[in-house]
Parts: sequence; C-alpha cells; structure tokens
Amino acid sequence: MLYLAIVSLLWAFSFGLIGSTLAGVDSYFVATLRLGCATLLFLPFLRPKGIGKTDSLRLVLYGAIQFGLMYICYIKAFSYIPSHLVALFTVLTPVYVVLIYDARKRRFTPRYLFAALLSVLGATIIKAKGTPSGDIFIGFGLMQLAGLAFAYGQVAYRDWKRQHKNINDRDGFALLYIGGTLCALVFSLVFTDWATLEVSASQWQALLYLGCIASGLGFFLWNKGAALSNPGTLAAFNNAVVPLAVLSSLFVFGEIDNSNTETLVRLAIGAALIAAAVMIGQRKAPEAVRSVKL
Repeated sequence: MLYLAIVSLLWAFSFGLIGSTLAGVDSYFVATLRLGCATLLFLPFLRPKGIGKTDSLRLVLYGAIQFGLMYICYIKAFSYIPSHLVALFTVLTPVYVVLIYDARKRRFTPRYLFAALLSVLGATIIKAKGTPSGDIFIGFGLMQLAGLAFAYGQVAYRDWKRQHKNINDRDGFALLYIGGTLCALVFSLVFTDWATLEVSASQWQALLYLGCIASGLGFFLWNKGAALSNPGTLAAFNNAVVPLAVLSSLFVFGEIDNSNTETLVRLAIGAALIAAAVMIGQRKAPEAVRSVKL
C-alpha cells in the first residue's frame, strides 16, 4: 500500500506536464522516449538467466500491453480532449482491474467491485466539470483502451510475481519496459513526422522527468505494490491519484481557480470516498463470503 501511495504522489504532476509543457509534441515520440528512458534506467539490473526464455517473453508482452499500448492511447488522447477530461476518463480503470482479475480467476468478488465503484464515484465527483469540449468520443475511446491495457498489465504482472516470489522485481522489470518501448517505437516509426518534430529545452526536461521518475521509478514501485496488495486496494488506488492531481492543478499549474468553493468541496468529498474505497479494499473479509466462484 505504501508503494502505491508514493507513486500516486509522483504521478500527480504528470497530467499537468503533458497537458501544458508537452502540448504539441508528437504523442508517439513522447511515449517512446518516456519508455526508452525507463528501460535505460533498469537495464543494468536485468538478470534474464534467472527468469528463463518463456517468462522473459511473457514479461515483454505484459510490458507492451501495460506500458506501450497504454501510453500510445493515453498520450494521443490529449490531442482530442483537454487534460481534465483525460483525467476524468481514467476513472473506469479500477473497475477494469477488478473485472480482469476476477475473469482470470473465474470468480466474482463483490467487495472488490464495490471498492472500485466507490473509487470511481469519488474521482468522478472531483473531476466533474461543465460541458465537455474537444472530440469527446475519440478521446473517450482512447482512454478506455488505455485503461484496459493498464489494468490487464498490472493484474497479469501481479499474478506472475506471486507465482515467482523467488525472483526480485528489479531483476526482470527492464523486460516490461523493453516490451513497452518496442510497442511505442513501432507506432512512432510509422506515424511520427520526424521532419517537423521540434522539442524545446523545457520539454526535454519534462520528458526526462516523466521517463526516469514518473515512468521508470513510478511503474516499478506501482507494480511492486500491486504484487503486495489485494485487487480491491489496487483498484481503489488507481483513482487515488485524482485528488492529488487536482491539488497539483490548483497550486502548481494554476489550471483551476483555487478560489472556487465548489471545486474545493468536490475535492474534499471525492477524496473522502476514495479513502473509504482504499480502506474497504484493505479490509479482510471471511473466506466464505470473500468471493463467489463461477
């Protein structure tokens, strides 16, 4: 749980950086560079001999889905909708986490789903705004694909790690980043207009932070925390970043008028609901009522 909380703090600044500092930079290039930096950060720790070829390929595939496909859809969505809608459309990710987990286990866990839905409600209250702008349907579709990819990847890695407790997380995590980088690179080679690509000094700084800290360190700690948490807590923490992101927008990026009482009330109510969801996800229920086998 501590790892998930730390990463939520790290990720709180990502929406503002991408929506403001990186506005106009090719999304495929951004995704590739972020994941490339993360790969270089963890490459020295890679120990493939202790993992084996089959599991190595499996981790590469998980990374291509969780990081590569997710980032392609996520960053591309900023081209169609404003950043507050990008954040809003992530609120279904906890539901995807719970449903994918239960589908893989062929069972239904009502408590985990309730924690996820409560987290969704809290995040929705926080991010509720006026009339949507931009190409909302394309943006919504991209964010749901991103949410599904991220949810599947973290659940799949969680299950894999629990079956391989003798393998240290850092020994194979570069394989996930390699998979993500290769996936993003394929899209970038096909769709990026390299002749017109321009990146300023401040944008390079933002990309290095996002690649090494938010992506590199962040995803490692997030997946490490996911392996130690139950699905309900993991689902709820997928939305815990929302109130932190709003605080970042209020006091760092100045995207929202912090004198708006309605915004602050929504923040307080939503944060309370998300905190409740995390506690519900953490609470252990009797085994007899914890889940229903399908």
